[in-house]
Amino acid sequence: MVSSVPSASSVVKPGPEATVGIPVRAVLLDLDGTLLDTVLDLHAAANGMLREIGRPEVRIEDIRAYVGRGIPNLVKRVLAGALEAADDPAPPPAEPLAAFRRHYAETNGRAAAPYPGVREGLEALKAMGMPLACITNKAASFTEPLLERTGLAPYFSAVVSGDTLPRQKPDPMPLVWACGRLGVSPADTLMVGDSIHDFHAARAAGCRVFLVPYGYNEGRDVRKLEADAIVADLAEAASRLKRA
Repeated sequence: MVSSVPSASSVVKPGPEATVGIPVRAVLLDLDGTLLDTVLDLHAAANGMLREIGRPEVRIEDIRAYVGRGIPNLVKRVLAGALEAADDPAPPPAEPLAAFRRHYAETNGRAAAPYPGVREGLEALKAMGMPLACITNKAASFTEPLLERTGLAPYFSAVVSGDTLPRQKPDPMPLVWACGRLGVSPADTLMVGDSIHDFHAARAAGCRVFLVPYGYNEGRDVRKLEADAIVADLAEAASRLKRA
C-alpha cells in the first residue's frame, strides 16, 4: 500500500540545532498513523461490526478521522457517526464492541504497512544504538500481533499498549513508564507521533516531540502545534538526532 506523505515544502524547516543533531538517549514512537497505516484493517473490522448489528457501513475517510483514542472510542465514534462521541465517558455498547474486537482479530495486520521512511528510520536509530519503545492506545492483544506481522517487533525494547497501564495518551503516564523501562530521563527522550494526543503526552511528560503530518489526527493539522519539529518521515527524524 502506498501512503501519501506531504512534500518537503509543506514541512517545517530544520532549525540550527538540526544541523548538528539533537542529543537524546531514547526514542518513543506512536504506532497507528506514525509507523503503520492501519486504516484498511480498522475499516474492515468496523464494517464487519456494522453488518453484524444491521447498520450501514462507513467510509474509509470516516475511519481515518476516528482513529487515535483506542478501540472503545473508535467504536463509539463509528456508532454515533461523530468524533465527539469519544468525549462521553460511558463505555460503548458491549455487543458492538465485542463484534469489532472479533472482526479486528481477523483483519489486524492483513493490509497494514509501514509508511515511507519508517524502516529506514528504524534502521538508522538502531545503528545509533538508540533504545526504542512503542507507545500506543491499542490494546496489547492487537499491538503485539501487529508488530510481529509487520516485522517491527524486533526494533523495540519496550511496548506500552493501551491496557498496559491505568492511563493512556494524552496522559503522560505511558511515556514516563516507558522511559523508566529504558533507563532514561524523559528530558533526554524524544516522542515521535502523529497527533495532538502524542503532543500533549510528550509535553506533560517533559519529552521532546517530533510530529509527522501524514497520520491520524482527528481532522486536525499537527503543523499548528508547537512541536520541536514537524518531520516528513521517520528517516528525517532520525537524521536530526544524535545519541547523547
